[in-house]
Amino acid sequence: MTSELTAPGRAATRPERAEPAAPSRARGPRLRALDGLRLLAALMVAAYHYGGRGGEISRAWGSSPAHQFPSASGLFAYGCLGVQIFFVISGFVICLSGWGRTLRSFIASRVSRLYPAYWVAVLLVTAVFALPWVAYRALGPSEVLTNLTMLQLPLGVPRVLGVCWTLWAELRFYALFALCVVLPGATRGRVVLFCAGWTLAAALAQAAHQPFLDVVLMPQYAPFFIGGVGLYLLHRYGARDPIAWAIVLVSWLIGQHYAVAGLWHPPSATAFSYRSAAGIVAVVTLGFALVAAVALGALRWANWRWLTVAGALTYPFYLVHEHLGWVVVHALHRGLGVPSYATFALTVGLMLLLAWLLHRWVERPLTPFLKRSVDPKRSVDPKRPPAGAAPLPPPAAGP
Repeated sequence: MTSELTAPGRAATRPERAEPAAPSRARGPRLRALDGLRLLAALMVAAYHYGGRGGEISRAWGSSPAHQFPSASGLFAYGCLGVQIFFVISGFVICLSGWGRTLRSFIASRVSRLYPAYWVAVLLVTAVFALPWVAYRALGPSEVLTNLTMLQLPLGVPRVLGVCWTLWAELRFYALFALCVVLPGATRGRVVLFCAGWTLAAALAQAAHQPFLDVVLMPQYAPFFIGGVGLYLLHRYGARDPIAWAIVLVSWLIGQHYAVAGLWHPPSATAFSYRSAAGIVAVVTLGFALVAAVALGALRWANWRWLTVAGALTYPFYLVHEHLGWVVVHALHRGLGVPSYATFALTVGLMLLLAWLLHRWVERPLTPFLKRSVDPKRSVDPKRPPAGAAPLPPPAAGP
């Protein structure tokens, strides 16, 4: 295989600078275990939203979820870290997806993956919240229309979907990766430089206390995306890549710092939930370790076909589970008197069913149509995996 660090049309004159040849995996097995991890991360977030925090969900239950789940609420409180695991998975999959693509093809894949289910979820939640017997306020028409752009947060517009803050982080990651890696052409050297440069720039942004730099470089989320990119390098080039391991290690060290800084607080009788620093570090470490196990082939045995379906349901489930889940919890628990744990399980099941309907009737017909509309003359066949990579399900939209 020709070195990707070799200049076009010219052989490498110094072998030590040539890029290591990637093992051929174009016909390798589908990484179904990664689909399973995506759904696991989504279920973690759902557990947090339904039983690990207060706010609107307390109104749905009629009391604090800590009272509804006295034994489990402490564990559910760690479910918010599913977002960080999503970001690690996203770094892995976006690096795979962007390798070998043109910029236009990359943009088409991202737009067609993110927006169809998102548009329907925004309209569906707005319509349900507007029903007279639903006790949650729907946003006005102008606010809803702005939400359809997925740019409501930087524009200062209220959110229809609470989880859309994670999509805003994903969009910024896609933009950075597209400009720094996809536009010039993905090579191992460029990806390593991207990881090192973003890590240093994010640290400097944290020290500078400049809001604009924080928005662009995302210091608190960058290490998770970067760690996922490093894990993809291990998947592509093998476990004997010390630079890729260094990227993953540094990203884990910085990532656990931001996770603890953002989610830990001293024990307090007035706090809804408490997470220990050790517990936060353990969950972050487990997330990195599970994606690493997929990258290095340790979970190759988890090759069940149903995991592909699980991966397909993850994004629409993530979009609809929170706000529509409040409505279902209220109807089942307070309206029909269904016990707490049964309400929890039924709500998750109903949201998964709705996610399947969105995938079947929205994503499957609209995603290829939108992709063709954005990039009608794709130079890369989306059904063909990038060179040197195992086939994957449609790239993760993040959480």
